[in-house]
Amino acid sequence: MNAKYRILIIEDEDDLRKVLEFNLQNENYETLGFETGEEGLNAVAGFGPDLILLDLMLPGIQGIDVCKSLKANVDTASIPIVFLTARGEEIDRIVGFEVGAEDYVVKPFSVRELLLRVKTILKRYKTAPTENDNIVNFATIKLDTVRHRVYIDESETDLTATEFRLLKTFLNAPGEARTREELLEQVWGNDISLTIRTVDTHVKRLREKLGSSGKYIETVRGFGYRFSEKP
Repeated sequence: MNAKYRILIIEDEDDLRKVLEFNLQNENYETLGFETGEEGLNAVAGFGPDLILLDLMLPGIQGIDVCKSLKANVDTASIPIVFLTARGEEIDRIVGFEVGAEDYVVKPFSVRELLLRVKTILKRYKTAPTENDNIVNFATIKLDTVRHRVYIDESETDLTATEFRLLKTFLNAPGEARTREELLEQVWGNDISLTIRTVDTHVKRLREKLGSSGKYIETVRGFGYRFSEKP
């Protein structure tokens, strides 16, 4: 990548944090590291990170609560967050994605793999759309791909980066049924190993956030999901 993206690291293991900073800086990323959630939250506004690496088990404010706080703020809700954790059970992954995490990496992990994931997420998230793709309208839904905003009945709705991509994927092909496996590949990418329950979790949350417009996301029994062809 040519751009010098900013990555905020909130990790209380001093050695790991330094290793991550060293390797990310070698890849031309600008980094800033902290060992507590409080310090990380206080630094977000001034640093303006493009991505956050966030440990789940932190002293003081836990990683889950840091993530919730960031996703509840319209100014930071769209920043992709990658959880770093020693807990790899499926339920922990689901909880992580439910609060808005972009990815979930279990310790111990390969720094090389993490760098690849970071690169993939930034490439996917920062890719500029063409002018014709700037605005997508469907019934009461308005999706602005340049400003990364979604409006329902002219009121802005706060979506995570993943929820935004999921909605965009649906809107780009109304009426087309997609399996959960296809949605995993199209929204999350081939490099991230997740279960199909991840799709169900995100669809449920997206429906809730869309309010009455959530009805346009239809469940195809025994297959997957599709977005209504017409309002």
